[in-house]
Amino acid sequence: MLTSTARSLFAEFLGTVTLVCVVVGSGIMAETLTTDGALAMFINAICVAAALGVLIALFGPMSGAHFNPVVTLVMLWRKSISTKLALLFIPVQIVGAILGAILANVMFDQAAYQISAHVRSTHGLWIGELVATAGLLFVILILVDTERANWIPVAVPAWIASAIFFTSSTSFANPAVAIGRVFSDTFAGIAPDSVPAFILFELIGGVVAVGLVALFKNQTEIETE
Repeated sequence: MLTSTARSLFAEFLGTVTLVCVVVGSGIMAETLTTDGALAMFINAICVAAALGVLIALFGPMSGAHFNPVVTLVMLWRKSISTKLALLFIPVQIVGAILGAILANVMFDQAAYQISAHVRSTHGLWIGELVATAGLLFVILILVDTERANWIPVAVPAWIASAIFFTSSTSFANPAVAIGRVFSDTFAGIAPDSVPAFILFELIGGVVAVGLVALFKNQTEIETE
């Protein structure tokens, strides 16, 4: 019988493994099925959004379904999670993401261990990651603060699916996912040298989201006085 902490950690681990496996696996499948880049992205976006909705619905009651260090850090800042649990969540998410990429590689008869050569390193991509992550956290926090958290399994996948297309970075929006995607030299991969900047701008995006939510909250309080 798992303790509540062990259950939360396993939920974060399994959820992140599955999420990255879907990201990488659907990318490999898309490349196998078509040479049309737009269609490949559409396949990837639909698969990721559908799986993310299911994972949030399944694991939300167990761990909060973060699957993302930025979400965990923001929830820690808001005192919605203990420091101890947050410090356990983050490495579990990262390990889960790496194993998810490796699992996808193995499923498609590729080398289990790969390092991506897909360089993603421009100012535009970094701004794309900031926008994608800020939007993701803004959606989550606004729904939580307005007592509509039941919409998160729908709204978050919808945001991610759209952000895959409208952001220049194709919306990683997650440091663990960025690290995990290093380990698959495929459609979804990212070169190791590109990851630090992605993570930095994802963290900045989290800060921006917190600021925007605070701004809306303060404005609402002023209007009700």
